[in-house]
Amino acid sequence: MPTTPLNLSGFFYPAYQSANPSFSMETFKCAEETVQELVDLTTTSDHPGMLLGKVQSGKTRTFISVLALALDNSFDIAIILSKNSRALIEQTCKRVRSEFKTFVDEGEIAVYDIMHAPERFGAFELESKLIFVAKKQADNLNRLIDLFAHSPAMTGKRTLIVDDEADSASIGYSKKGGLVEARTIASQISSLRSTIAQCSFLQVTATPYSLYLQPPEIEVANVMAFKPTRPAFTKLVPVPDGYVGGETYFGEAARSEADTLESLIHHTVDHNEFPRLKKKDRRSLDPDDVLTSNKIEGYRAAIVNFIVGGTIQRINGRNSGLKDKRLRYSFLLHSESGREAHAWQETITRTMVANLLLAATNGDPIFVDLVTAAHADLSRSLSLDSKPIPQLSDVLTATAEALRDEHVTITKVNSDDDVAALLDDSGQLKLRSPLNVFIGGQVLDRGVTLSSLIGFYYGRRPNKFQQDTVLQHSRMYGYRRADLAVTRFYTSRAIRFAMEQMEEFDASLRDTVEAGGDRAIQFIRKAADGSIVPCSPNKILVATTQTLRPKKRILPIGFQSGYRTGSHGIGAAIEALDASIEALCGFGNERPTLVPLKTAVYLLNQIKPTLEFADDETPDFDWRAAEAVLTHLSHQAVNPEDRGKVWLWAARDRNSSRFASSSSHATFIETPDSERTEGQLAKQFAIQQPILFLLRQNGAESKGWRGAPFYWPVIRAQTHTPPAIYTAETID
Repeated sequence: MPTTPLNLSGFFYPAYQSANPSFSMETFKCAEETVQELVDLTTTSDHPGMLLGKVQSGKTRTFISVLALALDNSFDIAIILSKNSRALIEQTCKRVRSEFKTFVDEGEIAVYDIMHAPERFGAFELESKLIFVAKKQADNLNRLIDLFAHSPAMTGKRTLIVDDEADSASIGYSKKGGLVEARTIASQISSLRSTIAQCSFLQVTATPYSLYLQPPEIEVANVMAFKPTRPAFTKLVPVPDGYVGGETYFGEAARSEADTLESLIHHTVDHNEFPRLKKKDRRSLDPDDVLTSNKIEGYRAAIVNFIVGGTIQRINGRNSGLKDKRLRYSFLLHSESGREAHAWQETITRTMVANLLLAATNGDPIFVDLVTAAHADLSRSLSLDSKPIPQLSDVLTATAEALRDEHVTITKVNSDDDVAALLDDSGQLKLRSPLNVFIGGQVLDRGVTLSSLIGFYYGRRPNKFQQDTVLQHSRMYGYRRADLAVTRFYTSRAIRFAMEQMEEFDASLRDTVEAGGDRAIQFIRKAADGSIVPCSPNKILVATTQTLRPKKRILPIGFQSGYRTGSHGIGAAIEALDASIEALCGFGNERPTLVPLKTAVYLLNQIKPTLEFADDETPDFDWRAAEAVLTHLSHQAVNPEDRGKVWLWAARDRNSSRFASSSSHATFIETPDSERTEGQLAKQFAIQQPILFLLRQNGAESKGWRGAPFYWPVIRAQTHTPPAIYTAETID
């Protein structure tokens, strides 16, 4: 229950509301609820408040609304901690001054970059509300600490610290020498929180896992008294219907084998293409062959689809009465972080656009072929979205004109200076022409928005990064619903699979927060003795997780079967499995058989050596994790006597293909099971215990296999199981 009535009719907040009529009522309601919590609760240094939004969903407008209301409710100073980027600090200062321009002009609010702020503030200056913007960088934080430590008058002022883009960089741990070390910046922020007598702390983030996964207590090697961060309260930033995020890109509809608007976003890139975009090597790629070489087929499709997609949107926009100059679109290439790689990528891209223009001018059939293929691809999704599909002849003409009239601008962005020069006043990269290609790496990260982004080529391996970093690379998220039909995402199968796992983890955690129980997820790992034990959440330092939800499917995909005969032939193993399964449950029965867990694990272990995962494009299947997950699920039944058991059902004479159809975004078949058969069995029987399906495939060569029968295992979680996160990598 609120104990302190909020002042909603003060000097700052009503004026700010009036100045922003486009903000939704939900945004202001979220701000009011947040400030109510900040006023009522003691948000101590180890229990801050949290604003949880989604990537590129409008978190900044919400926290600035919070600032306006907080200044009317006893807060005198605000500190905004921003990402370690000079360009973004400048942008944040501009944004805050712009939002509070009337008050700044009247001297009621003063906004400072901490590195350009006075060393001391006099009594008159302290009569105004002060807002400091600082980088999460040692010199910035030391300057803040020094400013407050030497000014008792400031130390006594009620202060709100806003950690914008809070993540594992500001509140985090790193693995070093087998120990968990509090990162220096996290330690400094903790010191700052302790310096100010009346301090409230609000974290703003779209990547909550690094904050929620920290336990109430933790031993940290290099700081004796470091206090980790646990939210005292969480408020969800409202996300309007027009938002496109992880659910769109990696949800169920995106994984559909049938065409959906979401599944057609995805184009699979051969992972061998990424090294060819890393450095100049004419032996692997001659720039003169960019329109024909199969070495960069994915990137060529990405650029051509972007040009054609943008051209289609411009045709449709003009036909609906929009102004031509406002119809501008962007594309991002993010596969490497090095300057040498960016220079090479710029060369390839410029050569590709120049050669396209030459082909269009000379009537070369390659131009017609490439544009026709792009038009056919985009027409599928435009049709599903009930959007107009311009005639191919019109698109060919308009694309040639766009190339001739230099509508394509290519910009390399690999430094803070580059970003600072390119940002407009709203924090977005300026779109100089109708079709803008941006080539860059880490600097195009948090806080930098690319408006009208309809193409994204992504080649960074997620397993090398923390989950929050990879999610923040997802620059394609945002309010982009109107352009979804011509939006395309290009990456390898392995990277997309990893991103799907990350999105599932993130969505599961977010769901529990929305349900009001941010501690309601179990964290588990496999102990040395094989048992499944609780895992301190802080042990999850990398994205080696398996998210478990009711009805979750767990199965290998992309593998190849073994040969029937030969030194590693699987024929005898399959015959032995046939006999075991016939005795245990038979094939194609109307109901599954309940078997001990150890029996199900034994069968999985017999299947394991019969399947090969040699292809680099194949997502790794962790058999140890599958066993651990099955063990965990089998012990979730309410009645103790029902635990340690698994439903088992088998079928024979299945003929699943190895590869997905040529029109699919996927490379490999991912559904050997069907909802009509296995789905109904799971729905009927897998209530308290999980079910293991063993689907005997004939393995015909015509289906992409090796002419030998094999078993395709599918685990399905039961209906009644709590959400859980299994981690394969821990720090002991």
